[in-house]
Amino acid sequence: MLILPLGVIGPWQVVIIAFIIVLLFGGRKIPELMKGVGKGVKSFKEGMNEIEDQVNQADDTPKKDGEGDSKKE
Repeated sequence: MLILPLGVIGPWQVVIIAFIIVLLFGGRKIPELMKGVGKGVKSFKEGMNEIEDQVNQADDTPKKDGEGDSKKE
């Protein structure tokens, strides 16, 4: 019995998926759809960069005595 991984997508599957997308959205809507996806990806990356900057900034700030210690004596 041959078991194939579910994550493998070949070139024919990509062609079939693209064909279905064209059928569902039409040729005129696809550029608008891709523009929206691009804006979403850009917004996501900006958000990730902001979070990374906040984490780095929090790591750089000096801590007061006793702050951030997980040990209680």
